[in-house]
Amino acid sequence: MEASPREPEAEVLPAIPAKRYFTIGEVSELCGVKPHVLRYWEQEFTQLKPVKRRGNRRYYQHHEVLLIRRIRELLYSQGFTISGARHRLDEVDPDSGAAPGLTPEVLRVELLEIVDLLRQP
Repeated sequence: MEASPREPEAEVLPAIPAKRYFTIGEVSELCGVKPHVLRYWEQEFTQLKPVKRRGNRRYYQHHEVLLIRRIRELLYSQGFTISGARHRLDEVDPDSGAAPGLTPEVLRVELLEIVDLLRQP
């Protein structure tokens, strides 16, 4: 019996709260990635540049949390290498001008998070 190289993880990540900035600990919990991995990814992915404030503390914005989730999906679920994920993020679809790989599943999760945000009082 053949085993598939990587089974997509069924882990459901928590909704991203409506905040402007997130600490590395918060991002770690929201994305299911340890803080040292986030620091490493900052070195590997030029698109990931959190704001650094007092004491060199990192503060991530909403779009960076989404980017980290995308990187996590490419590396952990789809089996890309760091280099492959970097190239995938740099690609642009010539027809739409959008980045590729926006699968229906990813779009669905993002839309559900938006709905959750809109329902909050």
